[in-house]
Amino acid sequence: MKRLFLSISLLVVSKFSAQGWATEDQYIQKFAKYAVEEMEKYKIPASITLAQGLLETGGGQSRLAQEGKNHFGIKCKEDWTGKTMKHTDDAPNECFRVYDDPRQSYEDHSIFLSTRKYYANLFKLDMKDYRAWATGLKKAGYATNPRYASILITKIEKYRLYEYDNTNSNEVLYAVLKMYPDLKDDRTFMAQLEPSKAGKKAKEPVTVEVPYKQTSYAQQQKRVERIKTKAEILNAILIKSHPNDGLKYIIIPEDTDVKFIANKFKVSESRLMKWNELENETLKKNSIVFLESKNSSGNTATYKAESGENMHDIAQKFGIKLHKLYAKNRMDEGQKPSAGQLIYLIDKKPRN
Repeated sequence: MKRLFLSISLLVVSKFSAQGWATEDQYIQKFAKYAVEEMEKYKIPASITLAQGLLETGGGQSRLAQEGKNHFGIKCKEDWTGKTMKHTDDAPNECFRVYDDPRQSYEDHSIFLSTRKYYANLFKLDMKDYRAWATGLKKAGYATNPRYASILITKIEKYRLYEYDNTNSNEVLYAVLKMYPDLKDDRTFMAQLEPSKAGKKAKEPVTVEVPYKQTSYAQQQKRVERIKTKAEILNAILIKSHPNDGLKYIIIPEDTDVKFIANKFKVSESRLMKWNELENETLKKNSIVFLESKNSSGNTATYKAESGENMHDIAQKFGIKLHKLYAKNRMDEGQKPSAGQLIYLIDKKPRN
């Protein structure tokens, strides 16, 4: 009788194990959509992001992932102003970033890669060449493990993560379902497909503050929509690579302030003010804002100033530190160029 009971127990356990998902499969099912969303915004292969997440978190089981929602082992660094936690990694009690949600960790990982010079060459690679990206990450010093690139490639090929490089945020859940057909019986997962059936991507809710003004309900609703639309536009800002040595910058699509940009891109307000030589915290539409320190020279020899331009405008346009630009052109700080004036961007202006 005991043998029979044992045999039945083993059969039940083995059947349950066969139908259950491995930890890494569950991780992919849950976070593939984040990786694809980041791919669309920052041009980082979803396969690479997912493989890094799998590796860094041990399939979502690491302490950093569980307690700090940190999926990529990103340390505090000097520019981090958010919550932190201590964790032993390369050394005891190192400082790591803490997030409120894994989605924030995914975006911070994208920002981390796209705003640091030593990763700039990655963005010159074919976005679907995961092997080149894995090798490039190792060469750029992302990890100390000499087998880092091969480990990423193994995970990508084992779980066919390259399939997610060929989808988009509207279709990613269908790609997951294709990989894991048994998810059709998972009500929670299938419920996520409903927004996609209408052919629309489910958007993150946008919280907006609408200043009160005594007016009609219809007019107030229009104001709400206008402000909501502005918030959505600002949340969709993409990081660009400047021709001047790949400096990372953004173009402000709507009037905003330094605090909003600092919070979005996890950079301190003081650094943004310093890097962009700003006199106040207001950022006007179409302003150029750099997310790192500008260079001392431009990438082209000279430029003819346009009517109405000041030296700060030109410094931002070419990614040059403002005081260096004044010095190159033998001008006093605050002095304005005349329309058509030849501005030197690399060498110093010759003496008359």
